[in-house]
Amino acid sequence: MQLDTGMSPAFVLTRRIVQLLVGLFAYGIGISLMVQAGIGVAPWDVLTQGISHQTGLDFGLLTNIIGVAVLLCWIPIRQRPGIGTIANVLLIGPSAQLGLWIFPKQHLLGLQLLFFVIGLVLVALATGLYIGARMGPGPRDGLMTGIHARTGWRIWIVRTAIEVTVLLVGWALGGNFGPGTIVFALLIGPMVGVTIPWLRVPGGAVTSSAARADEVAAT
Repeated sequence: MQLDTGMSPAFVLTRRIVQLLVGLFAYGIGISLMVQAGIGVAPWDVLTQGISHQTGLDFGLLTNIIGVAVLLCWIPIRQRPGIGTIANVLLIGPSAQLGLWIFPKQHLLGLQLLFFVIGLVLVALATGLYIGARMGPGPRDGLMTGIHARTGWRIWIVRTAIEVTVLLVGWALGGNFGPGTIVFALLIGPMVGVTIPWLRVPGGAVTSSAARADEVAAT
């Protein structure tokens, strides 16, 4: 399909790939900052922390393993991964682990808040980058959109049910459910509702999976 933005297809493709990779790397770094803040993390990261606490495995490795497990759940709901989906599974874990090695655990409230806020903003920007690249949703978002597409249930209901479940399991296993978890749940939707349209790569048709990824990320 001919692009209507004045940019060449090669330029657009290059931007999409670069934006995807930068977004996924930044996402992992943002996660690591919120983890090291120590005041609560996102629901899926509570689960990762809980499993890490029980098994002794690295947070980053478990992020990859959980991503693969969630991706396997796409099979019965007939979702098809994109390049971005596979990259998500492979890259966020190592970048999160790198951040955990670089940034020290914080214990002073002022620094904890600073780390958390920077991490939250970075995750919101990174989400806009990798979803805006239009190369496929992450495994967790794809699970939500796939269930929505197969059942007709509203996305916010599917998302809430999944994230409450993983949050409770992760908390029971020893993950860090704190005030930051609640702040993340309340603010991330509105924040990515700004960053996704702002950072979406223009030109070409948007696939249904990419459109649903936009929708679920902003709920």
